[in-house]
Amino acid sequence: NTKEADAHLLAGELGANPISYVTNWLGQWTFRLLLVSLALTPLRIVTGLAWPVLVRRLVGLFAFLYAGLHFSVWILIDHYFNWDQMFADLIKRRYITVGMLALLFLIPLAVTSTNGMVKRLGGAAWRRLHRLVYLVGILATLHFLWLAKTLRSDAILYAGLLTLLLVIRLWDALRRRLRRRQSVVTPRPTVACGPFLAFSRCPPFPIKDRKASCSDL
Repeated sequence: NTKEADAHLLAGELGANPISYVTNWLGQWTFRLLLVSLALTPLRIVTGLAWPVLVRRLVGLFAFLYAGLHFSVWILIDHYFNWDQMFADLIKRRYITVGMLALLFLIPLAVTSTNGMVKRLGGAAWRRLHRLVYLVGILATLHFLWLAKTLRSDAILYAGLLTLLLVIRLWDALRRRLRRRQSVVTPRPTVACGPFLAFSRCPPFPIKDRKASCSDL
């Protein structure tokens, strides 16, 4: 029987449980693409290169695509719309719970990834919303760690990589905040620019320290 032979061939290539193999394969590539998207900005910070930021959105959308496929296999093929079983797994298995949360947080990021949505939300609000990607990365790491019964070397490697990326982003944020504070111009002391000092536009500083007049402004 040709169909049975094809089925055995498929099972031989994908292991004893092809559905589990495909689900895990899609999940691993979702996590890898997510880590790549998170690594692009730290790469720009460390190297000063501009091109990583240009491809960050595309890589993020690919990660969302693979996450959707990963979820679709789980719901359509693995459980075949068995909502009761899926809900029970969602409550019972913590790796499924955090994985579902990660997917839910990815949805608004994918929907608002267009230039039109950036303009509609405003740059500041858009940046605040897309900081959710860091939470998604943490949830995805927990999903990957809790999925295995024992600690796997690749899971530890991915968790370490995510930690390094988050440390770089935190260091950059603290560095930029410190620079902003240092760039703030401190007010100068008052100088008498005439009899009506209260209405003068001159900054306050002693005349003996510097010769100045209202024309300095």
